[in-house]
Amino acid sequence: MTMSPPQPPAIPGTSVPEFEEEVPEAAAVSTAAPEVVADSLIDYIRAWGRKVRSGDSGVLPVIGALIIIVIVFQIKESKYLSAGNLVNLFNQMVVFALFAMAEVFVLLLGELDLSIVYNAGIGATLMAAFVAGPYNLPWWVAILIGLATTTVIGLLLGTLITRLRLPAFIVTLAGFLGFEGVMLWLFGRFSIALSGTIPITNKVLTDLVAGSITPLAGWVSMGVLVVAFGVYNVRRNMRLRASGLVTAPVGLTVLKAGAVAVAAIVVVTICNINRGTATFPDRGVPWSIPILLAIFAADTLLLGRTRFGRYVYAIGGNAEAARRAGINVSRIRTVAFGLTGMMAGLAGMMYLSLLGSISSDIDTSYMLYAVAAAVIGGTSLFGGRGKALHGILGALVIAAVYNGIELMGLGAEYEYMVVAVVLLIAITVDSFARGVRRTR
Repeated sequence: MTMSPPQPPAIPGTSVPEFEEEVPEAAAVSTAAPEVVADSLIDYIRAWGRKVRSGDSGVLPVIGALIIIVIVFQIKESKYLSAGNLVNLFNQMVVFALFAMAEVFVLLLGELDLSIVYNAGIGATLMAAFVAGPYNLPWWVAILIGLATTTVIGLLLGTLITRLRLPAFIVTLAGFLGFEGVMLWLFGRFSIALSGTIPITNKVLTDLVAGSITPLAGWVSMGVLVVAFGVYNVRRNMRLRASGLVTAPVGLTVLKAGAVAVAAIVVVTICNINRGTATFPDRGVPWSIPILLAIFAADTLLLGRTRFGRYVYAIGGNAEAARRAGINVSRIRTVAFGLTGMMAGLAGMMYLSLLGSISSDIDTSYMLYAVAAAVIGGTSLFGGRGKALHGILGALVIAAVYNGIELMGLGAEYEYMVVAVVLLIAITVDSFARGVRRTR
């Protein structure tokens, strides 16, 4: 009697391939990362094209949507691409982007956090209250108090979800309802809030959005950013090559640096155009842009260059497989919710600066826009796929729609309908791409 060889144990959510079955070479090449099969920029472009045809379109849909939105609004309203309106759009986008990047951490795990708006509101309330009388704390102390509070709230939610095995949707929905009550309690606690609004009394907090760096400082910062980006990529490729690992073609590295340089030049040029009058000029890059770039860089490095980031992607791809590989799934998920809370605090800080005050009736639509922006940008609702960049791209789309409809004087109903259509298209593309990849 001949015994068949033992089969490996099946992991939920995966299929066990037959041992004699081989993956077709063409399919393997089409789904491989372009860096693996490319020796030159031309080879990379060809490999990238095969990957797009296989169903992984990357950020192409969101870039295409953004271009269409900009063209349509520019045709309808000639002031849409003016320097003053674009700077206003950038400032609006920062808040959307920070909320979206906050949601990316939990979306990568296949979860949602519905409480981030009121969590952000709690942090913003503490920041505004503690820099005002009778406390008069330094601005940086008030910011640290606000961020520490929102981070602890995120960790608490993550602990309830992981330790008690409660559904994240229900726990964060309870947080959404409960934190609104906490905000109302805080407004009753601080005597300055008797009017229902806490204004900013600190110039540094106001200047996070309203302030600008000088035109010269903008150009210098742009040059430092581009050089730092290029040096980082070159040194990283050199380290990988020295270790015998696959690296991106040199031409691709140069192309990326050139694209970053062009984008930086365009943004700085637009921001340095006078948006005020001859008597009261207003020019320079708003502080909100370098702040967003710094947070984006930190998030990108955390998710793409650390063990924690690799664990997050592994858990989002297959939590049971990650657990069997020795990853502490509960700890990583709890930390991810804590990071979402911290990012919500940063979003609340910029929201506070954008409005110049914080009120108890914070705009709850930011919670919906956070999820929408992340998904529109390319983050998967099913977990395991997404980047901080996706939050920024999706936020650009939503801010472009929001700003254009506001500029045209249309009602909020048009804004909601357009964003809903874009979101449905993004989800359809994501689901279609997953289906195409599964059939290959």
